Amino acid sequence: MLSVQRMTPFYTEQEEFRLRLVFAYQYFSIIKGGEVFQFIPSEGKEIVINMKSLQVENLGEVFVFQRGNRFIRLPLYQLLLISDLHMHLNTILEGSIDMEVKVEIPEDVALAAQEIIETLEAENRLRMIDYALETKNLTLFNELTKELQKI
Repeated sequence: MLSVQRMTPFYTEQEEFRLRLVFAYQYFSIIKGGEVFQFIPSEGKEIVINMKSLQVENLGEVFVFQRGNRFIRLPLYQLLLISDLHMHLNTILEGSIDMEVKVEIPEDVALAAQEIIETLEAENRLRMIDYALETKNLTLFNELTKELQKI
Protein backbone atom coordinates (compact mmCIF):
# COMPACT_ATOMS: atom_id res chain seq x y z
CA MET A 1 0.00 0.00 0.00
CA LEU A 2 1.12 3.50 -0.78
CA SER A 3 0.80 6.47 1.52
CA VAL A 4 0.79 10.12 0.59
CA GLN A 5 3.57 12.02 2.30
CA ARG A 6 2.76 15.49 1.00
CA MET A 7 -0.10 16.79 -1.09
CA THR A 8 -0.31 20.53 -1.47
CA PRO A 9 -1.93 21.96 -4.60
CA PHE A 10 0.30 24.39 -6.46
CA TYR A 11 -2.81 26.09 -7.81
CA THR A 12 -6.54 25.75 -7.15
CA GLU A 13 -9.35 27.07 -9.27
CA GLN A 14 -13.09 26.86 -8.73
CA GLU A 15 -15.19 26.85 -11.89
CA GLU A 16 -18.90 26.85 -11.07
CA PHE A 17 -19.30 23.55 -9.21
CA ARG A 18 -15.89 22.06 -10.05
CA LEU A 19 -12.69 22.45 -8.08
CA ARG A 20 -9.41 21.99 -9.99
CA LEU A 21 -6.34 21.09 -7.97
CA VAL A 22 -3.16 21.51 -10.01
CA PHE A 23 0.08 19.94 -8.75
CA ALA A 24 3.71 20.72 -9.54
CA TYR A 25 7.15 19.44 -8.55
CA GLN A 26 7.77 19.11 -4.79
CA TYR A 27 4.09 19.63 -3.92
CA PHE A 28 3.05 15.99 -4.09
CA SER A 29 4.97 12.92 -2.91
CA ILE A 30 4.17 9.33 -1.99
CA ILE A 31 5.89 6.66 0.08
CA LYS A 32 6.21 3.14 -1.30
CA GLY A 33 8.22 0.54 0.55
CA GLY A 34 9.76 3.16 2.81
CA GLU A 35 11.03 5.19 -0.15
CA VAL A 36 9.79 8.65 -1.09
CA PHE A 37 8.77 9.19 -4.72
CA GLN A 38 8.30 12.77 -5.94
CA PHE A 39 5.53 13.76 -8.32
CA ILE A 40 6.59 14.90 -11.79
CA PRO A 41 4.01 16.57 -14.04
CA SER A 42 4.93 14.65 -17.19
CA GLU A 43 1.42 13.31 -17.85
CA GLY A 44 -1.41 14.17 -15.48
CA LYS A 45 -1.09 17.10 -13.14
CA GLU A 46 -4.57 17.94 -11.88
CA ILE A 47 -7.45 16.51 -9.92
CA VAL A 48 -10.94 17.76 -10.76
CA ILE A 49 -13.57 17.42 -8.02
CA ASN A 50 -17.29 17.90 -8.49
CA MET A 51 -18.27 20.04 -5.49
CA LYS A 52 -21.92 18.98 -5.64
CA SER A 53 -21.30 15.25 -5.44
CA LEU A 54 -17.77 15.49 -3.94
CA GLN A 55 -16.58 12.95 -6.52
CA VAL A 56 -13.33 12.99 -8.47
CA GLU A 57 -14.18 13.47 -12.15
CA ASN A 58 -10.90 12.72 -13.93
CA LEU A 59 -10.20 9.21 -12.61
CA GLY A 60 -8.29 8.24 -15.76
CA GLU A 61 -5.63 10.93 -15.27
CA VAL A 62 -2.18 9.29 -14.95
CA PHE A 63 0.17 10.59 -12.26
CA VAL A 64 3.90 9.87 -12.48
CA PHE A 65 6.21 9.71 -9.47
CA GLN A 66 10.00 9.45 -9.59
CA ARG A 67 12.84 8.37 -7.34
CA GLY A 68 16.20 8.48 -9.06
CA ASN A 69 15.82 6.59 -12.31
CA ARG A 70 12.72 4.64 -11.16
CA PHE A 71 9.22 5.76 -12.11
CA ILE A 72 5.76 4.83 -10.88
CA ARG A 73 2.83 5.54 -13.23
CA LEU A 74 -0.55 5.41 -11.52
CA PRO A 75 -4.00 6.28 -12.85
CA LEU A 76 -5.87 8.47 -10.38
CA TYR A 77 -8.52 5.80 -9.71
CA GLN A 78 -5.79 3.34 -8.70
CA LEU A 79 -4.04 5.94 -6.56
CA LEU A 80 -7.34 6.49 -4.73
CA LEU A 81 -7.77 2.74 -4.19
CA ILE A 82 -4.32 1.83 -2.90
CA SER A 83 -3.36 4.94 -0.92
CA ASP A 84 -4.69 7.35 1.67
CA LEU A 85 -5.17 10.03 -0.98
CA HIS A 86 -8.85 10.50 -0.10
CA MET A 87 -7.91 11.70 3.41
CA HIS A 88 -5.64 14.37 1.96
CA LEU A 89 -8.37 15.40 -0.50
CA ASN A 90 -10.83 15.75 2.40
CA THR A 91 -8.39 18.03 4.20
CA ILE A 92 -8.01 20.20 1.09
CA LEU A 93 -11.78 20.29 0.55
CA GLU A 94 -12.45 21.36 4.12
CA GLY A 95 -10.48 24.52 3.43
CA SER A 96 -12.09 25.07 0.02
CA ILE A 97 -15.77 24.74 0.80
CA ASP A 98 -17.30 28.02 1.86
CA MET A 99 -20.05 27.33 4.32
CA GLU A 100 -21.80 30.39 5.55
CA VAL A 101 -24.08 29.63 8.45
CA LYS A 102 -26.26 32.44 9.69
CA VAL A 103 -27.59 31.96 13.17
CA GLU A 104 -30.18 34.40 14.37
CA ILE A 105 -29.87 35.00 18.10
CA PRO A 106 -32.86 36.67 19.76
CA GLU A 107 -31.98 40.04 21.25
CA ASP A 108 -32.89 39.07 24.82
CA VAL A 109 -30.63 35.99 24.63
CA ALA A 110 -27.76 38.09 23.24
CA LEU A 111 -28.15 40.63 26.06
CA ALA A 112 -28.26 37.89 28.70
CA ALA A 113 -25.14 36.28 27.22
CA GLN A 114 -23.33 39.64 27.20
CA GLU A 115 -24.28 40.21 30.84
CA ILE A 116 -22.98 36.76 31.83
CA ILE A 117 -19.71 37.36 29.99
CA GLU A 118 -19.22 40.72 31.70
CA THR A 119 -19.90 39.15 35.12
CA LEU A 120 -17.42 36.35 34.46
CA GLU A 121 -14.77 38.82 33.30
CA ALA A 122 -15.24 40.94 36.44
CA GLU A 123 -14.96 37.87 38.70
CA ASN A 124 -11.86 36.74 36.83
CA ARG A 125 -10.29 40.17 37.22
CA LEU A 126 -10.87 40.01 41.00
CA ARG A 127 -9.29 36.54 41.14
CA MET A 128 -6.29 37.85 39.20
CA ILE A 129 -5.93 40.71 41.69
CA ASP A 130 -5.96 38.16 44.53
CA TYR A 131 -3.32 36.15 42.68
CA ALA A 132 -1.16 39.25 42.18
CA LEU A 133 -1.38 39.98 45.92
CA GLU A 134 -0.52 36.38 46.84
CA THR A 135 2.53 36.29 44.58
CA LYS A 136 3.50 39.88 45.46
CA ASN A 137 3.47 40.84 41.79
CA LEU A 138 3.16 44.62 42.08
CA THR A 139 3.23 45.21 38.30
CA LEU A 140 0.30 42.87 37.67
CA PHE A 141 -1.61 44.30 40.64
CA ASN A 142 -1.16 47.90 39.40
CA GLU A 143 -2.21 46.92 35.88
CA LEU A 144 -5.36 45.15 37.07
CA THR A 145 -6.41 47.87 39.48
CA LYS A 146 -5.80 50.48 36.80
CA GLU A 147 -8.32 48.59 34.62
CA LEU A 148 -10.80 48.61 37.52
CA GLN A 149 -10.50 52.39 37.85
CA LYS A 150 -11.44 52.75 34.16
CA ILE A 151 -14.62 50.78 34.74
